[in-house]
Amino acid sequence: MAGRFEGKVVLVTGAASGIGRAAALAFAREEAKVVVSDIVIKGGKETVQMIKKAGGKASFVKADISLAQDVQALIRKTVETYGRLDCAFNNAGVEAPMGSLIDFSEEDFDRNIHINLKGTWLCLKYEIAQMVKQGGGIIVNTASTAGLRGAPTIGAYGASKGGIIQLTYTAAIEYGKDGIRINAVCPGFIATPMLQRLVEHVTTQNQDQVNIGALVGAIPIGQPEDIAETAVWLCSDAARFINGHAIVANGGSAF
Repeated sequence: MAGRFEGKVVLVTGAASGIGRAAALAFAREEAKVVVSDIVIKGGKETVQMIKKAGGKASFVKADISLAQDVQALIRKTVETYGRLDCAFNNAGVEAPMGSLIDFSEEDFDRNIHINLKGTWLCLKYEIAQMVKQGGGIIVNTASTAGLRGAPTIGAYGASKGGIIQLTYTAAIEYGKDGIRINAVCPGFIATPMLQRLVEHVTTQNQDQVNIGALVGAIPIGQPEDIAETAVWLCSDAARFINGHAIVANGGSAF
C-alpha cells in the first residue's frame, strides 16, 4: 500500500532535532520527498541520513528563517530539486530567556519575535506564493499552548507563539480560496532539547516564581512523535476540511 504522501514534496524547518526531526522522519515513512531545513548543519544532515537509511528520500538545505533571503533560497532550492512544494511544516523556533516583562532585555525580546514570529511569517510569505502558482498546498505552523494563555516569565515566547496563531488564522482566510489549507499545532510540554534547557535553567536559577522542575513532574509530557503525527495528519487528506485551526496537543494538561 502506498504511503499517504507518495509523490508529495514536504518541507520541514527546524528539523535537526526534536519535533522537526520526528516530523521529517514521519513524512518520509509516508513516502514524501522531504526537504530538511535548519541552521544546525550537523543535525540536519543527520536527519537526512536517518531518512535515507530507512529507504526514504530527503535533502538538506541550511536556512535561517529570520532572513528573507534564506527563506527565498530555501523555497527556490526545494522547487529546483523536486519540482514543487506540496506541504510545509514551519516548525523552526527558539525559546526566550525567562523573566518578568519588565526584566526582559530589548535584545532578548526582539530576538524571540524576530525568529519565531517574523520567521514564520517569512516562511508563509514565500511558501504561499509558490503554492498559489502551482494551484494549492498545505501548511502547518508550530505554535504553542503558551500562545493561547498567559503564563509568568515566558511573556516574549507566548507573544511570539500567539502571533503565529493569528498569522495562521489570517493566512487560512486569505488563501483558502486558492486551495491552500493552513493550520497550527499547539504543543504543551514535549520532551525536547528545548524543554530540557528550560528545566536546567530554572534549576540553576532557583526561580520561585515558576517551579518548572516540579511542574514537569505533575503534568503530561509528550514525545516529539506526538506532535509530528499531528502535523502529518493535518497535512493529509484525512484533514482536508480542516482549515484555520490551532490544534492543541498537550495530553489534556491544564497548563
